[in-house]
Amino acid sequence: MNINILHMVEGAKEATGIAVIIDVFRAFTVETYIMNNGAKILIPVGDMKIAYNYKEQNQNCILIGERHGKILPGFDYGNSPSQIKNVDFSEKTVIHTTSAGTQGIDNAKKADEVLTGSLVNAKAIAEYIRRKNPKEVSLVCMGLEAKAQTEEDNLCAYYIKNLLENNEIDIKEEIENLKVTSGAKFFDKNQQDVFPEEDFYLSTEIDKYNFVLKVEKDDNGMNYIKKINM
Repeated sequence: MNINILHMVEGAKEATGIAVIIDVFRAFTVETYIMNNGAKILIPVGDMKIAYNYKEQNQNCILIGERHGKILPGFDYGNSPSQIKNVDFSEKTVIHTTSAGTQGIDNAKKADEVLTGSLVNAKAIAEYIRRKNPKEVSLVCMGLEAKAQTEEDNLCAYYIKNLLENNEIDIKEEIENLKVTSGAKFFDKNQQDVFPEEDFYLSTEIDKYNFVLKVEKDDNGMNYIKKINM
């Protein structure tokens, strides 16, 4: 098994084999909560216009997402796990768009399979890949707005890679370090409306969920998320 760590949109474009598109703060942490809370359909989109069009056609769908971290106008929720952790999405269609994570999904066209990646289900991701035993694995760290590398996404890739290589590691210290690096914004009192402190802890709760989120395509070629229990 050849494991490559790639970065941002260009990395997503290069990804082959099983691609794990990683966005810890916060896109794919949010998606684990959405699916855990019973969403019937979860559709990740890169273009916010597609999300608005869905809402025009189906007023009952839920819009979740952000640009520059902030909730988009007319959306039901921002890209925040603390906002939705207790929301029941049963029988709901959820449209999700973000600055980084969903852009990676849109661009991973060479991959045989695409999974979303976060710390909250990293061990399940590694187990899924181990069972599939592909020749190529691409761990794509989407970073800050898909423009700059971030410590949390790189850490998630490092953790998954080590799990796949059967290396037992403890990343608790590295997670603590995130509080003063890429996660510092969650502890800035002036940014709590956009980056609430609770989001940091929800996003770094390692291996909370024992399922993976796989990107599939419907009959119209649109991406949707499938939950696979491990």
